[in-house]
This record gives sequence, structure tokens and C-alpha cells, in this order.
Amino acid sequence: MITLLTNAIQLQSLIEFDYEGGLRIVEPYCHGISLKGNHVLRAFQVDGYSSTGKMGWKLYDISKVELIVIREDSYIEIRPGYSRGDKGMISIYHEL
Repeated sequence: MITLLTNAIQLQSLIEFDYEGGLRIVEPYCHGISLKGNHVLRAFQVDGYSSTGKMGWKLYDISKVELIVIREDSYIEIRPGYSRGDKGMISIYHEL
């Protein structure tokens, strides 16, 4: 999973996955270990299910991710609000 997420971030490819019963489509920006010790992904959700009904910046617990797919479409522009060195993580595997 670490290699797959790293590749998606390096290529700036959108990814899709099932998360808590709903399909999410996101732009991945950073993945690492959260302050609670979980493997997490910081991403901007662009489509799919959202329990809040909103798209935008989210932190996903990778242990809840199923059926992850790297899509052929990519994103070029960095979304406003992104900054390197995610403060929600104690260790970062890879980031834009």
C-alpha cells in the first residue's frame, strides 16, 4: 500500500477506493503515520460519497480503505490549503 500511494502522489494521479462503505475519488497529497499512530492519507476529495456531503481536504485512515485503484486522470495544480510537513502526522512516507 505504501508503494502504491507513493506512486500515485509522485504521478499526481487521482485514486479511488471504498472507504466505510462508499466510493471516494481523491487527489492524494501526503501519507504517513498520524499522531495516533495510524497509517493515514491526506487527500482532497473531488467526487464520490461523503458522510458530510462535502468535498475537500480529508484525512483517511488507510486501515479502512479497500479496493484502491490509481486512475489514469491526474491533477496538475496544487489545491489551496495544502502545505508540506502535515501537522497531523508524526512521520511522513511521501508528500508533494
